Amino acid sequence: MGIVAGLDSSSAFTQIVVCDADTGAVLRQGYAPHPVDPKATEIDPQAWLLSLGEAAAGGLLEGVQAIGVSAQQHGLVLLDQQGALVRPALVGNDKRAQIAAADLIDGLGGRQAWAEAVGSVPQASHPVAKLRWLAREEPQSAQRVAGVLQPHDWLVWQLLGRPARRTTDRGGASATGYWSAGTGSYRSDLVELALGHQCGLPEVLGPADAAGTTPEGLLISAGTGETMAAAFGLGVAAGDAVVSLGASGSVTAVHHEALADPSGMITSYADATGMHLPVVHTLNAVRVLRGTAEMLGLDDLEALSELAMKSTPGSSGLVLLPYLEGERTPRLPHTAGTLSGLRRESMKPEHLARAAFEGMLCSLADAMDVLRGRGVEVRRVFLLGASAELPAVQAAAPGIFGAQVVVPQPADYAALGAARQAAWALGVSQGTLSPAAPPVWQGASVQVLEPGEELATGQAVRQQYSVTRDQLHPGAFAPGQ
Repeated sequence: MGIVAGLDSSSAFTQIVVCDADTGAVLRQGYAPHPVDPKATEIDPQAWLLSLGEAAAGGLLEGVQAIGVSAQQHGLVLLDQQGALVRPALVGNDKRAQIAAADLIDGLGGRQAWAEAVGSVPQASHPVAKLRWLAREEPQSAQRVAGVLQPHDWLVWQLLGRPARRTTDRGGASATGYWSAGTGSYRSDLVELALGHQCGLPEVLGPADAAGTTPEGLLISAGTGETMAAAFGLGVAAGDAVVSLGASGSVTAVHHEALADPSGMITSYADATGMHLPVVHTLNAVRVLRGTAEMLGLDDLEALSELAMKSTPGSSGLVLLPYLEGERTPRLPHTAGTLSGLRRESMKPEHLARAAFEGMLCSLADAMDVLRGRGVEVRRVFLLGASAELPAVQAAAPGIFGAQVVVPQPADYAALGAARQAAWALGVSQGTLSPAAPPVWQGASVQVLEPGEELATGQAVRQQYSVTRDQLHPGAFAPGQ
C-alpha cells in the first residue's frame, strides 16, 4: 500500500518511525530532543516544530504518503482570533492549577457531577483546569483566547498549513475535561465555567478519518494523545491492560464503554479505535524502588533487584505501603509510606528490597482491581517501562496481578501507533481498508510470563499487603472515597 510515518512529540523529544503501511515493519527512524528544559511548565510550541524538523532531517520522510501525529497529553495551546499564540503553551506537568481544579469541582456540584458529565474529575493537569487557572491568574490573556488546541492538534494544524478548519480526535478530546467519551460530544458549558466565555474547539474526527493533506500532498491522519497512540501501537484489545512503570504508575485497560467514576480514581479516555481506555493512576511506582535503593546504599535498581531475589515471596513478613508522595489510588493525598511487619528475622536488607518491589506491584494491582470492580476484564497485562526488565519485577508480577504478563521489547509504541493510524487513514482514502477495521500489523516482540504455580504465592502476598493496608487505612477503597 505504501510508506507511512508516525511522529511522537513527547514532553522531551520527537521520535519518528517510517513504516511499511501493510506490515508495520520499521524502515527507518529519526530522533531529536526538544530544545527546552524537560521540567518546564510552559513552552513555545515552535520548539516542537524545531525538534520535528531536526528529527526528520536527512530525507527521513522521502517516499512517505501519510503521517500520523502522537503528542504529550494535557498540554494547552491558546490562540487568539487570528490564530496567533496568546501566550506560551501550558504543558501537562504544570501543577499550578490544583486550586483551579478544586474550584471547578465545587462549581459543577462535586466529583460525581464531573464524572457523569465527562468521565473524569478535574486534576491540575487537565486543560479545563488550566483554563480556570488562566482566567484567575492572567485574566487579560484569558479574554484574548478565541480557540484552544492540544499539542497534537496544533502540530497537525501546522503540518496542514494552518487551515481554517482545526481538528482533534476522540482520544485527545477525552483528556481535556470538556469532552465526554460517553456521549461523544463537547460540554461547551464547562469551557465557559472555566474560562469565563465560549471559544472555538477543534472538530473531533473519527479513528480512521484524515485531518487533510499538506500542500505537498501528504495525507495527515487525525492524530491522538500518547496514551492512545501507545495502546494502538502495542495492539492491545479487550481483555488487555497496560501497566506503566514510571516514577508514578498507571493501569490502562481496553473496555467497550466509558466509565463514570465519582471517586475520581478512574479517568475515562477514548482510544484510537472507537473503544475506551479507562485509566487508574498511582503516584508511586519506580520512585519507591529508587528511594529504597538509596536507603540501602545501592547504586542502581539492578543491584536492588539482585538483592531482592535473595529474599522470598512475602519478604519475611515485611510489608511496604508505598505511599511516599501521598497517593491518588486510593485517595490518600496527605499520607506517607509505611513499613510494617518488622521482626528481628525480617530486619535484613534483602527483605526490605523485596518488600519495595512487592509493595509497588501490589499498589498497581489495587489500581487494576478498581477497574475489575467496574466490570473491566483483565486477562493479559502488558508491562511497560525500563523496570519491567528487572528480574525481581518479572518474578513477582504474574502472581500478584493474577494474569499472564507480557513484557514487550522496548520501542516507541506511541510513534508506532501514530504510524498505524496514518496507514489506516491512507488505506481508507485509497479504498483498501474499512473505517471499521485498522490495518493488522505484526505484533511487538514480547516476553511472556505465566503465573503458573506462583499464582497462589502471589495472591498470598496480595493478601498480606491488603490486610496491612486496610488496618492502617480502613475504608480507603470504600465507595465514594
